[in-house]
Amino acid sequence: MDTAAYAACPSDEPGVAPLHLVGDDTEQLFVSQLRSSATHFAAAAGAQSAVVREAVPPARHRRSRCRVVLQWDDGAESDVTFLGPARRPVDPSRGPAALTATTSGFDAAIQAWLTEGRPESPLWLVPDEDSPAGTAVDVAAWLAT
Repeated sequence: MDTAAYAACPSDEPGVAPLHLVGDDTEQLFVSQLRSSATHFAAAAGAQSAVVREAVPPARHRRSRCRVVLQWDDGAESDVTFLGPARRPVDPSRGPAALTATTSGFDAAIQAWLTEGRPESPLWLVPDEDSPAGTAVDVAAWLAT
């Protein structure tokens, strides 16, 4: 099996090491890259820190998911689930650029929603039984408004 090492720099902050991804398992790479965006999510929300508790890559039959827990300066936490589109998995032969484009679109939309102040509307908050809050942000619906 051919494996290649991919390096991604998810943060411009000094002292944050680049994320080294090894292999061509596109689903694992998607998850790793999304998880490495936690510092960006925290910054976009104005939170002290963020952890990506769940990251699920898209598939033909399944929407991508990202569950982010934000921790605020006062110790309070916000747990938010995001739903991305369902789509075919990225072909590993297309390389890391194709994967990055898939991940960064979802990542950028999550950051944009957080930057907007975490707006809530029935137009994009959808019921989600797997989310601790019982709802999830439908990123495509939010972008369409």
